Amino acid sequence: MTRAIYASILTVGAWLMAPLAAHAAQAQAELPDGPGKPLVQAICTTCHQVNMIQNSSGYTREHWQELISYMADLKGRPELATITEYLAKNFPPNDKRKSVQVAGTTKIAIKSWTVPTLGQRARDPVETPDGMIWYNGQFGNLIGRINPKTNEIKEWVLPPQSLPHSITPDAAGNIWYTGNGNGTVGHLDPKTGDITVFKMPDPAAVDPHTAIFDKNGTLYFTLQQANMLGRLVPSTGEIKLVKMPRPRSLPYGIKQSKDGALWVSCNGSNCIAKVDPVTMEIKIFNLPQARTTVRRLALDSNDTVWFVNSGLGYVGRLDPKTGVVKEWPSPSGRASHPYAIEVVNDVIWYNESGVRPDMLVRFDPKTEKFQSWPIASGHVYAGIGRHFRKTQDGNNLLIHQSGTNHIMLVSIDPKD
Repeated sequence: MTRAIYASILTVGAWLMAPLAAHAAQAQAELPDGPGKPLVQAICTTCHQVNMIQNSSGYTREHWQELISYMADLKGRPELATITEYLAKNFPPNDKRKSVQVAGTTKIAIKSWTVPTLGQRARDPVETPDGMIWYNGQFGNLIGRINPKTNEIKEWVLPPQSLPHSITPDAAGNIWYTGNGNGTVGHLDPKTGDITVFKMPDPAAVDPHTAIFDKNGTLYFTLQQANMLGRLVPSTGEIKLVKMPRPRSLPYGIKQSKDGALWVSCNGSNCIAKVDPVTMEIKIFNLPQARTTVRRLALDSNDTVWFVNSGLGYVGRLDPKTGVVKEWPSPSGRASHPYAIEVVNDVIWYNESGVRPDMLVRFDPKTEKFQSWPIASGHVYAGIGRHFRKTQDGNNLLIHQSGTNHIMLVSIDPKD
């Protein structure tokens, strides 16, 4: 780990501790007493809350040690033995969040990379035309690149407090990021290492979230907590921001259909929004179940909108012409919290993030049948997939497990 990256992680850790302190204090009181309790409180909560441990599926001592190795480098430190013994005793394997696996005929193969900077919450992998796989480490404040042929990984540190939530490449090979921590959008030039930053013109626009480019090279992005949508013209730096018409919609995922319309998911309300890219006028499509929240959405070859009903545990379809919605319950039930979603050759792929293991789910709209697989990080099942994207050839899938810093390539029906 370079000194610059290490310093960045320390900075992010300090930033995280402030908002977590009150919540962590309450959660820490619920941990069982024991010799390792103070160490777990001191070390584990620098990156996540104690309830992540309490809500886990539990592990043996060896598997707790493996899981920790994906998050922090405690190798050779005496604290590791005390922590793993405490966790194994108090949080052994359990099935309280057990997922449901559905058999089927589709075969997959998963190739996985563990990124070098631990604790970064690696996420949102995307492939560029040269075959490179890019990702961002939100907590590590960095952008990374994997060469899948050589397995070489390189990382670039971003300006302080950027905390990139998502990345997307442009036609020139620049990697754009949304500065979720400091109200910016920026891009990295991999050839030179130069980083260009655009500050949001409105101080209320605090958290750029997910971005896409249209065919003309204009960038559109969501701002979740600010409840806004944004448009940035890279050639001029001009930024236009508009408020969502529904309070607390919490715009999250964003896609563009062939006719240019933008489709935006609402993570705070039962809606999907359609946006005119020229006027930025927003039309709301209400979803039928009141407690629906939608993390992400995707479009098939007919520009039908597919979405995850994260709040209620469904996968759904919205007909953009009629507004008619149909939903199917996800195999692991209402608490499964479907999260990321992508369409590959008109078949729907998503994950169930609220259960353990985190399940990769395939749904065939023609047969209305499901198939699913557990997503492993080494020998443990932990972490969450937050944003899936298809590969450049359109036939395979890039996924990840942010909690364990794994980036993954899913080959669908591999020939070998």
